[in-house]
Amino acid sequence: MVARIYTVAFQGIEVLEINAQVQMSPGLPNFTIVGLADKAVAESRERIRASFHTLGLDLPLKRITVNLAPADVQKEGSHYDLPVALGLMVSMGILSADDIANYSALGELNLDGTIASVSGVLPAAIDAVSKNRGLICPQKCGPEAAWAGDLEILAAPSLLALINHFKGHQVLTQPEAKYFEDTSDQPTLDIYDIKGQEMAKRALEVAAAGGHNLMLIGPPGAGKSMLAARLPTILPPLTAFEALEVTMIHSLAGILDHNGLIRRRPFRDPHHSASLPALIGGGLRSKPGEISLSHQGVLFLDELPEFSRSTLESLRQPLESGKVIIARANNHITYPARVQLVAAMNPCRCGYFGDIQRQCNRAPGCAENYQNKISGPLMDRFDIIIEVAEVKAKDLAQDVSLNPKQERSATIAKRVANAREIQLERYKDLNTPNKITPLNSVIDGELLQRVAKPDEEGLKLLTLATERMKLSARGYHRVLRVARTLADLEACENVARHHIAEALNYRKRLISV
Repeated sequence: MVARIYTVAFQGIEVLEINAQVQMSPGLPNFTIVGLADKAVAESRERIRASFHTLGLDLPLKRITVNLAPADVQKEGSHYDLPVALGLMVSMGILSADDIANYSALGELNLDGTIASVSGVLPAAIDAVSKNRGLICPQKCGPEAAWAGDLEILAAPSLLALINHFKGHQVLTQPEAKYFEDTSDQPTLDIYDIKGQEMAKRALEVAAAGGHNLMLIGPPGAGKSMLAARLPTILPPLTAFEALEVTMIHSLAGILDHNGLIRRRPFRDPHHSASLPALIGGGLRSKPGEISLSHQGVLFLDELPEFSRSTLESLRQPLESGKVIIARANNHITYPARVQLVAAMNPCRCGYFGDIQRQCNRAPGCAENYQNKISGPLMDRFDIIIEVAEVKAKDLAQDVSLNPKQERSATIAKRVANAREIQLERYKDLNTPNKITPLNSVIDGELLQRVAKPDEEGLKLLTLATERMKLSARGYHRVLRVARTLADLEACENVARHHIAEALNYRKRLISV
């Protein structure tokens, strides 16, 4: 007799069905797991043996063979413990085959028989719904799985609880879906805290309204990191589909340390020493990188020139396509990566180029060498490039409550939400893949020419500026996108000359040397 139970393998965000088959046959006592299993899967034999011993069970003195089919798919991770253990209990007559016939199972076993949390429960639950099956998972992962929809979930704390449930001695209650509530003691960030920098705050609002990539250039202490950290405070919350997608990526990465659905847009700020696999994704198990973990949110790269050249250049394709393809000899894995990139950098290595009193004696050569670390094609990926000047002493000493221009993040967020509603209505009939919320930052081609066509005076200004500023075709289109967002912030149907003028003002190149 061969006992069977369904489980899953992961390739990126794609879920593959795995059929765990357990057979006990006469022969020398042996316990073998086949099917292209990695070290963690092979070690499940000892975890299962110890868990059974805790329950007072001993494996029969037979030849035990576990096949994880299809055999040509790489099996990685510890979540195969639970399905293999359930298959063994069916072969031993403890459970019946009908008990587990219509379930997918995943979970890691502790030596005392309890079931530990594993990554990937949410995508596994979504796959179970599509196949009209139930899901058996760790108790702590139950609320996460409940977001998949209408399915039966057996979220068990231990193997003993599962056995008692199938025997009718106890009932495992259906877990309830819940949102993740951030209970950290960190103070709430607000743009109100930033003194001065009116132009930078305006640029932040425009970037948030249209989903534009933003580059901040200025000396140390000017407030570049403060501005970037407050961008999420003016962004709208994730939609239901976006929240599910973001939570699924974090679940696959194994960093979902709570059981609720993520509703806040991610903000990731990797150190400049981050490797290419850490930023883009990959490694031994092809895990999602920082650009995928910040999907539908903000990826902040501080001290941009300090990142390695190859790492920065690897961002170019994902920023355009909104996805990362990790190519390996045996497979290709795709992760979503539609992010809003915010970068900050000093004008030179010492940071004070242009300040006669503080710049180093190697100027302008040091600034030229430092700025050349950023390639022209990468700079073209930024819709908005602005200079963040040093804050003056009178601005620092000023009482912000007396400044009529000082606004709370909530006030700016309302204007951003209104502008995004206009875009949502404009592009509602646009056939976007994967239910992507259309924004001005992603439109292209004929649609861009139609919705962002400037008036006669604006077109003259844009044509003249393109020639004088030596804008590329990509830069030309980015000016149009930003101008369309500026018009949306004013609820204007057409793009006017002053919208083009302000958009051109956000196309500053690096500080000239």
